[in-house]
Amino acid sequence: MRSTDLFLALLNHKSRNFDELKWPGEGTFEVILGAILVQNTNWKNVEKALDNLKKASKDSLQGICELENSELATLIKPSGFYNTKAKRLKTLCLAIKNEFESFDNFKENVSREWLISVKGVGAETCDAILAYACGKPYMVVDAYALRIMAYFDYIFESYDEAAEWFSSLDYDEIYKFLDSEKFDESEVLKLYHALILEFCKENFKGKILSQSGQEVLDSIKN
Repeated sequence: MRSTDLFLALLNHKSRNFDELKWPGEGTFEVILGAILVQNTNWKNVEKALDNLKKASKDSLQGICELENSELATLIKPSGFYNTKAKRLKTLCLAIKNEFESFDNFKENVSREWLISVKGVGAETCDAILAYACGKPYMVVDAYALRIMAYFDYIFESYDEAAEWFSSLDYDEIYKFLDSEKFDESEVLKLYHALILEFCKENFKGKILSQSGQEVLDSIKN
């Protein structure tokens, strides 16, 4: 099976329009907040934490840098693991401010090597920020993506190996179904990640795959 085959199967069975599949606040500093806050929790809890930051007018790079860790932890408490996340978020924001001075400069000039070197930023969080905040062509490989591959008995030795497999798309074939002017490489990879999320949320209950989900994936096997 090719990654392209999986992409096209999921695209063919998507139920929502493209705009509904986008990460909230795409291209803004909010993505950095969300990428840290969503670790080990669901998005509804993240939204509560983001709302607290907005009400306190601390939902900016400067705003986070000005907060004490304890103050930040209180604001993001709904997201869970708030003391750890406060440290990670503060460390990341200070690093961005010291290295790039502004979020816009960070978006333009950050490298994966620099971002993943920041303490508390793992590979998945790193690629989510690069893809959704910075618009760079990186595939986010999450637990849902690995759950699909486990159905096919695909086991990757590392995150980078999984990301390489998912990113190995045949764009000539994909552009038969998508408008290449609207979907450059970065947009295709973001759509791929969104399609995986939509499919898994609709078809997996824990690790149990629904009958309709099996039919979609089995269509790739055949």
